[in-house]
Amino acid sequence: MNPVIDAWLASVVLGAALASGIVLVVSRVPRWGAPSLSRRIAPYIRDVTDPHGTGIDQAVGFGGVDVRATVRAVLTRAGGMLSGSHAVARRLRQAGSVLEPAQFRARQIGWGLAGFISGGLLTVLFALIGAVAPAVWVLPALGAAGGVFLCDMRLARAASERVNRIEEELPTVLEFLALCLSAGEGILDALRRVSAVGSGALTDELRGLVVDVGTGIPLPSALRRLAADLEVPALSRATEQLVSALERGAPLAQVLHSHAADAREGAKQALIERAGRKEIWMLLPLVFAILPLSVLFAIYPGIFMLRLGLG
Repeated sequence: MNPVIDAWLASVVLGAALASGIVLVVSRVPRWGAPSLSRRIAPYIRDVTDPHGTGIDQAVGFGGVDVRATVRAVLTRAGGMLSGSHAVARRLRQAGSVLEPAQFRARQIGWGLAGFISGGLLTVLFALIGAVAPAVWVLPALGAAGGVFLCDMRLARAASERVNRIEEELPTVLEFLALCLSAGEGILDALRRVSAVGSGALTDELRGLVVDVGTGIPLPSALRRLAADLEVPALSRATEQLVSALERGAPLAQVLHSHAADAREGAKQALIERAGRKEIWMLLPLVFAILPLSVLFAIYPGIFMLRLGLG
């Protein structure tokens, strides 16, 4: 084998081993892995720190340079260059993730690095077995791009699935709230009861809403912020009508009953549309697998007999 290729393969293997060792060592450092004291106590003093409850991290760096702030700024700038920071923040919120956009970008870079290493290992393997081709040298770049896009697709799928669960749970939660209001409870007590006894994505959001109201945020503002963060059309309509009813003094139980019925009709329509799309997908194996085999079984015996001259 060519000595230049041997030296390049050895450098790739040794460089990957060194990078893996450095990553493992840094990940085990307690100062980098453990959350800071301000981040741990921030959720309990949210009104005097920041509205998101994240707190102010202590600077960690060398020579007066805050490494965390620098890395976060670089990742935020990279996300802005990719023109997807707002979309990433929205999908993280819809997926119920506690990650920030900069942290997700760091995870995405990790996935890209893992794809790059996997592509490099495949390149080394092909070179060792002698199957060296020009396309083999592109495998590390393809692996890195695949890792980045796979991480983004995974987030998008998680956000879509959680939004679908919220839409499915919305009619039941609205009817439960209407039942609590008909029994004489207030809207905040009804929300607190539903969030305490319920389980699911929407009840988790309501539990966070009750906590926000308990920290001093007005209920209409908390409802509007919840609808704006999740961006679920049915939930946005329900919260808007609920806020209007609160401000105008309209009967809340009747409003919730009507929106529960509308949500059920919307879910039924979405189910019919989904069934229509599945019906089209079910035609694919029929058209491209079963029908050609049926035609082949019907025609091939006749063609075979004609070739033998028996027909």
